Amino acid sequence: MADSPMKDKNYNLVSSVENALKTQWQMHEYAQDAEQQGDQELVDYFNEVAEGTKRGGERGKQLLAQRLQSEGG
Repeated sequence: MADSPMKDKNYNLVSSVENALKTQWQMHEYAQDAEQQGDQELVDYFNEVAEGTKRGGERGKQLLAQRLQSEGG
């Protein structure tokens, strides 16, 4: 894997939250597509992935808020 443009733990945290939110949005879109095509198995799968990334994104946002507050940012 390529190096991060910045060797900074908070940058990495922001990036991971961004990726989780993007993935959540994508999975929602994929679930809608699968639903339109009548594939409930894929709808369920994409919704499961979306839920997992939502939890990860929410946890990341909490961590980021705590760190910015404690660092005075």
